[in-house]
This record gives sequence, C-alpha cells and structure tokens, in this order.
Amino acid sequence: MEMLMKGLIKLRYFDTYKGLPKSIYILFLAQVTNRFGDFVLPFLTLFLVKKMGFDYKSAGFAVMLITLSSIPGSIAGGKIADHIGRRKSYAIFQFSAGFFLLLCVFTKSPKIVITLVCISSFFNGGVRPIMSAIIADVLPAEKRQIGFSISYLGINLGAALGPLVAGFLFSHYIPLIFIGDAVTSFVAVILVVLNIKETLPDCNNDEHIRNEEKCEAGNVFTALIKRPKIIIFLIINIFLSFTYTQNVFSLPIMLDNVFGGSGARNYGILISCNAITVLVMTIFITNKIRNWNPLSAIAMSGILYAIGFGMITFIHSMPLYIISTLIWTIGEIMNVTNFGVYVSNNTPQNFRARFNAITSLSFAIGGALGTSLMGKYMDGLGVNAVWPLVFFLSLFGALGMYVLKIKSETNIEERVECVEAYEDV
Repeated sequence: MEMLMKGLIKLRYFDTYKGLPKSIYILFLAQVTNRFGDFVLPFLTLFLVKKMGFDYKSAGFAVMLITLSSIPGSIAGGKIADHIGRRKSYAIFQFSAGFFLLLCVFTKSPKIVITLVCISSFFNGGVRPIMSAIIADVLPAEKRQIGFSISYLGINLGAALGPLVAGFLFSHYIPLIFIGDAVTSFVAVILVVLNIKETLPDCNNDEHIRNEEKCEAGNVFTALIKRPKIIIFLIINIFLSFTYTQNVFSLPIMLDNVFGGSGARNYGILISCNAITVLVMTIFITNKIRNWNPLSAIAMSGILYAIGFGMITFIHSMPLYIISTLIWTIGEIMNVTNFGVYVSNNTPQNFRARFNAITSLSFAIGGALGTSLMGKYMDGLGVNAVWPLVFFLSLFGALGMYVLKIKSETNIEERVECVEAYEDV
C-alpha cells in the first residue's frame, strides 16, 4: 500500500505538464528531435584537438569564435521574430543551422570547417530567442516556469541518447556527426512549421497584460535601459555561464588527461548522466521550487555549480565524476527553468524575442570567455587549476543573484509604501 501511494504521488508530478497549449508540446518534440542530433558541439573540443591537431589554446580560440558567432545570430533572430513572426523566423534559422553543418561533410580543411560551424552557430543562436518568445507568448506568467521546464526536459530527453551515439560516431564515422546533426534540424523545422500557428502578440489588445509586459515604443535599447535590474542580472549571469561552459570545454580535456584513450567514451557517459538526471529530476525540482523567486533558484544554482565543479579538483574515479555531474546538473535545472521566467516576466511583449536575444548574450559572452580565457589559463597552469577558479566564480555569481533579489524586494516594498501613502492623501 505504501509503495502504491508513493507511485501515485510520483504520477501526480506529471500533472504539472497537463493542459498546456499545443504549441508547447510541439516545441517539446522539436527539442527532443533537434537535441538528439546535437552531435557536433559536445565533441567539438576533442574534434579540434584529436582529429585536427589543435593545441588547447587554438582549440579554445576556435570554440570562442564559434560561440561568439551565435551573438549576432541571436540578435538577428530576435529582431526578425518580433517583426515577421515566430514560425517563419524559426524555419529560416533552424534550417540554415543544419544546412551549413551538412556542408562540413564535403571538406577536410580546418579553416573551412570552423567557418561553416561558425555560420551554423550564427543561425542556431537565432533559434533560442524565438523559442523562448513562443513560450512567453502562449503562457501566462504563472505557468511560464512549467513551459520552460518542459522545453528544457525535451532538450535533455534528446541529449540522453545523443552523446552516446555521437561518441561512437566520433571514434568511427566522423562525417555522420555532421550529417546526423543537420538531418535532425530539418525534422525539427517540419514539426514546428506544420503544427504551430503564429503567436506574435497584438499590442492593440494588451489591456489584460501585466504592467511589466505591456507594449512599449522606441527600440530594444531604450526599453532595456528602463529595466536596469535586467542589465545587472545579465552581468551577474556571465559569471555563472563562464563556469557552466566548462562542462563542454575543460571537462572533456580533464577526462582525457585522467583516463587517456577512454576519455571521450567517459565524457559521453557523463553527458548522458547529465541528461538522464534532468529527465528524472526536472519535474520533481519544478514542483518543489515553483513558488520560489526565480532569483533565489538561480542563486542556488551557483552554489551547486561551485560544489559540483569544485570537487573535480580532488577526484580521479568515474563514480565520483558521476556524483559531481549529478550536483552541477541540479544547478543547471534550477538555472535554466528560472532564467527565462525572470526575463519574460519583466519584458514588454512587443520586444519579447529581442529581449530574449539580448539576454542570451550573457550566456554567449560567458561561454566565449569561459573557453578563450580558460584555454590560456589551462596552457599556463594546467587543467587541474581550472576547478578551484570555477569554485570561486560560481560562488560570486550566486552571491550576486541573491543580493539582486534582496534589492528588488526592497524596491517593491518601497513602491507599495509610496502608493499607499499617496492613496491616504
């Protein structure tokens, strides 16, 4: 009887995802498909070092260029989506991202491969703000954490098996890494185009919209300047992004140093553990923290990054690496499922895609710095010196988010007191 009750309780967690608009479920399927075939980026560092003979510094610079390429793509995707619509923009950017990866099959030149991956990264960068805007368009503020949660779940459902396949292809059939990535991008486009109607908001019908989300005149920069707390939020997030990106840059190099020829296989195992942890824990964590302030959840994610990545300084066995991965993955869940909520709840609806593009800059900048600077740092001090630095940067990011939460709550209380005083007069 006790086991039955526990089973029913677990099933009730899935009720969280019931009753959502069809668009959310289609985005979920598109994420599953696309991320299952996300073969190139997880193994890009090892590809450059092992297959193309790059040193760590050169590999870090190349990955930085590829990461930075997503920044103008994100801005372009956001602007186009706010003007011509979400569905058309998604089709253009997702298809193009896959097409340029497919072209990598026809060349062995490192320069051409890096150039094509950079172009693909440009278009892939434009996809993210478009999908975030769709979620914000179709869901009210109180359900957005659930929407971002199920989208994130879809990403990791695909990624649970993808890295294992990519690890095998990396060792035996390199061209299929690019082909598989491209084909799954095309399938995702078909899913979205055939099943999602246009969701672009109508500013002439926003009387029931929260004040923070009402349409504004001007451009994205004037709208952003009116929201200094988002600017501060993005600056702090750079530190968390810097540390998190080590799971795709420093971690595979660390595993290669510790385990030698088994490094790539073990890295694939850890990334799959990361994805499986997301699958198992996302629903549970979403339910447990659904009433938390988004900034509190993101601050906690920084603490978990510090513990999970910091312990790599002292460990040398796969079981401990798996525990490390479990810890920083829980931090990842708390960060990703709350980042978009905070941004969407403080964004005018006619700037949603553009604001999501601007906010993605903090991830791109953190990721770029986390590869280029860490590549130089690693060449000078070695990969073992990475993890104490990551520990302190993560804690700094966590502290910054918590202070921002306190200041935001204080400002809200002061505005309420002013309104009450005015009404008394």
